[in-house]
Amino acid sequence: MLDTMTITKAFASVCGAMLVLLLGGWAAEGLYNIESHGDDHAPGYAILVEEHGEAEVEEEVVEVAFADVYATADAAAGERLWRQCSACHALNGNDGVGPHLNGVVGRAKHSVAAFNYSDALRSLEGDWTPENLSNFISNPREYAPGTAMAYNGMRDVEDRANLIAYLATTTE
Repeated sequence: MLDTMTITKAFASVCGAMLVLLLGGWAAEGLYNIESHGDDHAPGYAILVEEHGEAEVEEEVVEVAFADVYATADAAAGERLWRQCSACHALNGNDGVGPHLNGVVGRAKHSVAAFNYSDALRSLEGDWTPENLSNFISNPREYAPGTAMAYNGMRDVEDRANLIAYLATTTE
């Protein structure tokens, strides 16, 4: 049953297994560790790069006015972009998570009577001009801090112009 020899063999087996795991971990760390081990050389290979005598010139980013982009916007391309908005908004006069957007271009802000706007949007004055819509769609939380709209924004000015051109074709 459990004599001294059996207990000794079991203990030796456990010690042997631990030794194999310890040595295996040490060997794997030595093979796959990318840190340097005390020597002055960084791990990896050195890549020589030729230095140019002149400082690199940064390209100047030209900001295009939204009105110029909107003048050449494609409503058909905007219709494809509408799918992102259709999760919360409708174009049939019915409100969903967000107010209906048919006829939104040129409409007064927070003017859908049946919709419960956030305080952030109620504090805005004026109409939804294409420029205002573009600013709102690009970053809703920056345009109206505290808005309930959870959309992160559409960064591309051409996409915004196309979407707004499509919305301009819808009527109330």
